[in-house]
Amino acid sequence: QVQLVESGGGLVQAGGSLRLSCAASGRTFSSYTMGWFRQAPGKERDFVGGISRTGGVYYVDSVKGRFTISRDNTKNTVWLQMNSLKPEDTAVYYCAAVSSWGVIPDPSKYNYWGQGTQVTVSS
Repeated sequence: QVQLVESGGGLVQAGGSLRLSCAASGRTFSSYTMGWFRQAPGKERDFVGGISRTGGVYYVDSVKGRFTISRDNTKNTVWLQMNSLKPEDTAVYYCAAVSSWGVIPDPSKYNYWGQGTQVTVSS
């Protein structure tokens, strides 16, 4: 069992930065691949990127070069650093965990989810 708690969301102007954190409970955090997803009002939950057990990262094209995912297994935490934010990045952001070696973009494969944190980017 893994419990995830996101934090760090907020309101930021376009071009600004935010850093989201996802703190995990449990002693097996290092055995999970972690994903970040986002959901805008009226839209489906979309994959943003993920980081594997061994630190391999993957990003969708729309955030490449702007977002960075990292993890510290000693702190049971994964981060999503978001730079050069755009209004279209506005969404509720979720972290999720899956027992997998590689990054998986399909949200239905993830076993555990955080409650989400709102990110609003004003123009």
